[in-house]
Amino acid sequence: MEMRERVLSSVLEAVGDTPLIRLARIVGEHANPVAVKLESVNPGGSIKDRIAVALLDAAEAEGRLHPGGTIVEATAGNTGIALAMAAAVRGYHAIFVVPEKMSPDKIAILRAYGADVKVVPEVPRDDPDNYQEQAVRIAAAIPGGCYVGQFVHRANPDAHYATTGPEIWAGTAGRVAAVVAGAGTGGTLSGIGRYLKRQDPAVEVVGADPIGSIFTGPVAPFKIEGMGEDYYPETLDPSVVDRWLAVSDEDAFAMARRLAREEGILAGGSSGAILHVALRVARETRRPGWVVAVLPDTGRNYLSGIFRIGS
Repeated sequence: MEMRERVLSSVLEAVGDTPLIRLARIVGEHANPVAVKLESVNPGGSIKDRIAVALLDAAEAEGRLHPGGTIVEATAGNTGIALAMAAAVRGYHAIFVVPEKMSPDKIAILRAYGADVKVVPEVPRDDPDNYQEQAVRIAAAIPGGCYVGQFVHRANPDAHYATTGPEIWAGTAGRVAAVVAGAGTGGTLSGIGRYLKRQDPAVEVVGADPIGSIFTGPVAPFKIEGMGEDYYPETLDPSVVDRWLAVSDEDAFAMARRLAREEGILAGGSSGAILHVALRVARETRRPGWVVAVLPDTGRNYLSGIFRIGS
């Protein structure tokens, strides 16, 4: 039997084609089957690996980023990790501005890739000291600096329209009753939702949202990382979202711990929130098919937080 080489040219080629896994124990009776899209198996550990290359490609094509330049981004961690990985491959320096509620595990990972990290207080989006505004100013002050712009650039949702959505459709053989995802930038929810609704307009697209986020309001502090906002980002297309369901920090973190202990899947707090909502949707929907929960990242990013001993 002839053997063929299967060696990738860089770690970036390992992004995507993540598995769909049926949950066996958490899902109760009289509910649609639930499958999770396990994005933690991407090489950078999260779904944000998918948008990193797309955002850098766009910045290069638009002339905003040149060889040897510095990428600057505002991030809750996972986009930063993905961009730091891509920057290492492509030879860019990287600086990330992160909110102070971000886990120390993520900060350590960013620095392991050689990135510089600036931790700033959590303030409203219209405050000039908001982490996004600080990232814009830092990029403008550095020769060769480029603000990547995950909250504003269409390359973000387009990456999910081109990859994540088609993978879900193919993996379920088109039998999707509903898909549940969170929204920080809104790119994941918008790109997947737009693709699935073009295949079948009856697919229900559900946004999982922390209590305290503007999408379910009113705005208040919350602890879940990487999802929820106090404004509507340009990369979010609310028209593809059929409904939003709010989740408390406590319910999200408890579900993340259950997922690890009952299904053997170690995922983060936002994944717990998304699964909490997906189980509700699976009980409520009358449409046959899979309820797909998009789990954004690995629980290894939160070992010092929601998975610490005694949690």
